[in-house]
Amino acid sequence: MAQPLVKKDDDRDEEADYSPFLGIEKGAVLQEARVFHDPQLDARRCSQVITKLLYLLNQGETLTKIEATEVFFAVTKLFQSKDIGLRRMVYLMIKELSPSADEVIIVTSSLMKDMNSRTDLFRANAIRVLCRITDGTLLAQIERYLKQAIVDKNPVVASAALVSGIHLLQTNPEIVKRWSNEVQEAVQSRAALVQFHALALLHQIRQNDRLAVNKLVASLTKGTVRSPLAQCLLIRYISQVIKESSFNSQAGERPFYDYLEGCLRHKAEVVIFEAARAITELSNVTTRELTPAITVLQLFLSSSKPVLRFAALRTLNKVAMTHPMAVTNCNIDMESLISDQNRSIATLAITTLLKTGNESSVDRLMKQITNFMSDIADEFKIVVVEAIRSLCLKFPLKYRSLMNFLSNILREEGGFEYKKAIVDSIVILIRDIPDAKESGLLHLCEFIEDCEFTYLSTQILHFLGNEGPKTSDPSKYIRYIYNRVILENATVRASAVSTLAKFGAMVDSLKPRIFVLLRRCVFDNDDEVRDRATLYLNTLGDGSVAETEKDVKEFLFGSLDIPLTNMETSLKNYIQDPTEEPFDINSVPKEVKSQSLAEKKAPGKKPAASSTPAAAPTSAADAYERLLSSIPEFASFGKLFKSSIPVELTEAETEYSVNVVKHIYDSHVVFQYNCTNTIPEQLLENVTVIVDASDAEEFSEVGTKPLRSLPYDTPGQTFVAFEKPEGVPAVGKFSNVLRFTVKEVDPTTGEAEDDGVEDEYQLEDFEVVAADYILKVGVSNFKNAWESLGPDGERIDEYGLGPRESLAEAVSTVINLLGMQPCEGTEVVPSNSRSHTCLLSGIYIGNVKVLVRLSFGIDGAKEVAMKLAVRSENENVSEAIHEIVASG
Repeated sequence: MAQPLVKKDDDRDEEADYSPFLGIEKGAVLQEARVFHDPQLDARRCSQVITKLLYLLNQGETLTKIEATEVFFAVTKLFQSKDIGLRRMVYLMIKELSPSADEVIIVTSSLMKDMNSRTDLFRANAIRVLCRITDGTLLAQIERYLKQAIVDKNPVVASAALVSGIHLLQTNPEIVKRWSNEVQEAVQSRAALVQFHALALLHQIRQNDRLAVNKLVASLTKGTVRSPLAQCLLIRYISQVIKESSFNSQAGERPFYDYLEGCLRHKAEVVIFEAARAITELSNVTTRELTPAITVLQLFLSSSKPVLRFAALRTLNKVAMTHPMAVTNCNIDMESLISDQNRSIATLAITTLLKTGNESSVDRLMKQITNFMSDIADEFKIVVVEAIRSLCLKFPLKYRSLMNFLSNILREEGGFEYKKAIVDSIVILIRDIPDAKESGLLHLCEFIEDCEFTYLSTQILHFLGNEGPKTSDPSKYIRYIYNRVILENATVRASAVSTLAKFGAMVDSLKPRIFVLLRRCVFDNDDEVRDRATLYLNTLGDGSVAETEKDVKEFLFGSLDIPLTNMETSLKNYIQDPTEEPFDINSVPKEVKSQSLAEKKAPGKKPAASSTPAAAPTSAADAYERLLSSIPEFASFGKLFKSSIPVELTEAETEYSVNVVKHIYDSHVVFQYNCTNTIPEQLLENVTVIVDASDAEEFSEVGTKPLRSLPYDTPGQTFVAFEKPEGVPAVGKFSNVLRFTVKEVDPTTGEAEDDGVEDEYQLEDFEVVAADYILKVGVSNFKNAWESLGPDGERIDEYGLGPRESLAEAVSTVINLLGMQPCEGTEVVPSNSRSHTCLLSGIYIGNVKVLVRLSFGIDGAKEVAMKLAVRSENENVSEAIHEIVASG
């Protein structure tokens, strides 16, 4: 008996080729469905046809309205058969077809008859189908039967009614909420699944009433919940109640914690694990509270079941992020899992050990990992590499063994993502551990000698150009760099030329040798390489034009303050519109995020057709500047510094849709009100916005530009200009009233009446805030940009941000307050992190570059403290940033 079974398992290709549904077509199956009309029904054949139809529908095949109706009516005839198997297929088919309201009536009587049948299987399935296809009117008629089914002695029927209730709660909540008494009774059922489904439904009915949920949890913890699945649900609800309790007051949490701890001694493994995980995820959990949960998880590590070992390890891995010392007792058990046959378990064991290990165990772990790495896939290797990076930053003195390990696996076979993770780790270690720089750079140089990935080669060459000249012996890297010029493709050669130029700019003793190498590159067969070599030779002083040392270093090492997408758009526009004037890089907008249109249209409305020809694609800043410079009243305001994103002043689906864009100049602010008339029978004329600036003392109104006509569904703009102190980030609140003349429009002719009525429409208030005076401009290398600004314009202070829900919320609040661009992904706060550093950059009004380094910390009471360091080209701007935070 066993031999054919083994053969079938081994020969999987042949097994995969065969399918009973291979080559079936919708038309042929619909023809077969005529068998449903036979006077003498063949139950087996009918079941096969329904199976084919269900297969086609689940494969994405669709039936036309006529086809679906014909199949539905044909299937309803099968209720004549008493065959149990066929009846179950009929139920499935009706659920899949989801008949319309007028068709449902056809099967309602048959389903209601089955719902009261003596056959429990018919009753359960009929309930599920009826609740799936019924509407609120019919539901009210069968509500009595559903209530009876919930407390039915047969668990299959009761579970069917409860699960249907969970689905119906989304569409008819008012009806389902009337079943509370029956559901409450079902919670006491001896049947495991009935109790599980009843508890799930009862919680959903009460989930919006926190007090009711608390009472439910309190009553069930005192009673006996027999079903392991129901007990898992109860544990999750307890966790939710504890989490929602204000600051987890000791009086409210203790009884529930005792219950969780009691569940650790339950006979069902799923309940034990759920309780252990719930305890480890409690906020502000103490080591004493963690200990019993960790002990249970440690026992699971030696379980014979892979799923238990994996679940325990994954939970311990999360605990290790916040309480590494609590997990150290499990290290011996986890070390034995490194050789586990399940690679997921082995990888989790390694990464958890790397988080919990101490300095003395690093070398032993490295030996074990070396043997382990060759057996796992790249995706697992990446996880291990990231864990090793964290360990190295935790124990900097162990950088030699960890760096050697990274360099060894870098030379082994692997995909791009894996190699990129290793390179990124080495780069971070070089930046954060000064002693690791020399050896780390040499490891990277050896890697690019035989690197097959262009992206990684160029990344390493760029990094080498920034860090190599600062080492004790920069000359030893030149050979590796010039080899790239000889041996690599054009992209890498161009990058190598730039790196050579950086060495020439920073190390005077190497400059003559660099000139020799760059002159050779002038004869390269790629124009990009030739152009770069020629540019750098002239820049470094080998040609007719010699730049100052400061200009050279700024050119080679300075960060590009302009987003590349904006640069690309501006260059395309310059090429499409030929002019004798040279391209001015200062004309490129510096905002990182931009709208695709100058005016934001009302939601759900189609943009009106324009009589002007389509222009070349431009950024929002370009579009706004052209629009404002074309208005004579604003032409004298100078260069536009920044335009905000549109702020909605009306709610959705109101008579008029209005939003405002704030345009910031050095000594003026222009408010652009984008208006849309959403009433077809009206024409608005002489549209203006009356602005009350009594709460904005530093602003004085200097002009308005009304909108002459605003037809239906055609966006238009009206403007109001204010003067403010020059170069000062003035703030204030503005109240707005839309004033216009309404003229009725004849819907048949589309002509407006001659006479109109003056009317007003109250708009929402809006504010000009400090963030409106800062442009979001990123920097490519924050560390270099920070060092280039120097400490002269630096201001540092500490602030208490008070209690916060999380560190992520505090970080987001400060970023929004300052309106600056987060750098290097530092706006993302790792989960369970107790501290975080965020880097921001921007341009302050007056075109002053400003960089911000935010250091956050959160304590047990969720009080957040922040250290703010600001560097800028003007110390007054640094003071202004601190004032924004202090007043915000």
